[in-house]
Amino acid sequence: MIDLRSDTVTKLTDRMRQKMFEAEVGDDVYRDDPTMRKLEELAAEMLGKEEALFVTSGTQGNQIAVLVHCSLGQEIILEEGSHILRYEGGATSAFAGIQPFPIKGERGSMSALDIEAAIRGSDIHEAETGLICLENTHNRAGGTVTSPERMKEIYAVAERHHLPIHLDGARLMNAAVALKRPMTDFTQYVTTVQICLSKGLGAPVGSIIAGSSEFITKARKWRKRLGGGLRQSGILAAPGIIALTEMMDRLEEDHEHASWLAEQVNTTPLLRVVGEVETNILMMDVSETGLTSKQFVDLLKENGILANAFAPTIVRLVTHYDVSKEAIEQTANVLKQITSEKLVK
Repeated sequence: MIDLRSDTVTKLTDRMRQKMFEAEVGDDVYRDDPTMRKLEELAAEMLGKEEALFVTSGTQGNQIAVLVHCSLGQEIILEEGSHILRYEGGATSAFAGIQPFPIKGERGSMSALDIEAAIRGSDIHEAETGLICLENTHNRAGGTVTSPERMKEIYAVAERHHLPIHLDGARLMNAAVALKRPMTDFTQYVTTVQICLSKGLGAPVGSIIAGSSEFITKARKWRKRLGGGLRQSGILAAPGIIALTEMMDRLEEDHEHASWLAEQVNTTPLLRVVGEVETNILMMDVSETGLTSKQFVDLLKENGILANAFAPTIVRLVTHYDVSKEAIEQTANVLKQITSEKLVK
């Protein structure tokens, strides 16, 4: 099967497996794991923050950030299609006791003007804004990139109102590669950041959160409260180090594959790409086929391709390390075959 459901399905490389086997380990709750310390120091440097902390997932990292930054009854401003709002099980309300204030963005990117208009706190009838959350790249918008320049505008608003900003940067590496800029160009405009090691970078598990030393001290306690304290975690840190040092540059190949496939989709009858493909995520509208996205995904599966039904008539395709150019070409051929059959009928 050609698996285009998500870049989370990537399998770790042979080099990662070998480094896991060789990893020097220790009890990380006691902070005795040298391989984990090495990963966290590397990540902090790459993200331009004082310290970093390994967490078991991007969701855990985002929720820890909300828990550290916010107080009970506060509100967080975030884009209406953001992962924190849509795909984290209502955890911000369940754990932190806060409510979301969603804003409609332009292809996933909120404007500084809209954010400033949403900030609340002086009226006793309103929830007080405690945090601004950004997502880059934006998953639901189709892997879109928010530029550092746009982030700088939002940062200026946050500074005026003395508010922290947390960046859900699960795919921040894709944004950096797409714009050919270091991650620090983006992270300089946020208080804290989360990046995933287990998506396009191919590590088997884990994310990193980074910020000030004070933030990481508090985050470490929240990680423990959430059951995220790990023991001999060097076996997870070792592939994370490979992910950050050897797997970032190759993300450009995933972007090229997604862009090429988008061109093929747009020249295929009854199909069209929604928006512009900026990184490794492609949203495909199948409405003209007369099929729902679920029906279309079922047809793809019958032809050896796995994809996700993302909206009633939108199918999401995600390129990654385990999908070759040949597999992308095969996918394009299958799409043309399915639509030609629909035309004949």
